[in-house]
Amino acid sequence: MDDPEAEAAVPGRLPTAPPLTERQRERRRRILHATAQLACRGGFEAVQMREVAESSQVALGTLYRYFPSKVHLLVATMHDQLERLHGTLRKSPPDGETAGERVAQTLMRAFGALQREPRLAEAMARALTFADRSVSPEVDQVSRQTTAIILDAIGGLEDATAARLSAVRVIEHTWLSTLITWLAGRASLAQVRADIETVCRLIDLTEAEPGRAAAPV
Repeated sequence: MDDPEAEAAVPGRLPTAPPLTERQRERRRRILHATAQLACRGGFEAVQMREVAESSQVALGTLYRYFPSKVHLLVATMHDQLERLHGTLRKSPPDGETAGERVAQTLMRAFGALQREPRLAEAMARALTFADRSVSPEVDQVSRQTTAIILDAIGGLEDATAARLSAVRVIEHTWLSTLITWLAGRASLAQVRADIETVCRLIDLTEAEPGRAAAPV
């Protein structure tokens, strides 16, 4: 089932590559679905490239063209999960009075979604911590998706001053850190909530800065 067109499907690695065909998108969806299913059942160790290939009905060589390693694969799976979650959040946005409250509500809902599948969450978090420079495109996609979720809770890109984008980066780091510490059993859910609510107050401390443009997202 190897196929030359798969060369163009390596996510984030070929800047000038043409858009994926519908066939390629469907193949990629199968791969990510199979990865999530395996991780849900057995965590990081259960995600083996050969099993992913078999479960998604993709030749092993083709799988490696899309994703050179399981770390690439699991980080891409996290982006896919966050993208799905973003769609759900848009249908039922947070209702906090302040931007900080809305961001905290949003991130706790995201945390709750990951909490329901702890083995999958652990596998994706481990992949992020193991990711080296070769996985930068996939890691950047996760970061951009997380930023988009937070900005939606704030009120959109029009409210994204340089100061707020700086606060968003700190919030992203804290959210990932609390996820990792919770998965490792070093933090309770109450501690996670307290840390997220505390860091999200940074959003309300940032004011529009006249004459200073926001940094690119």
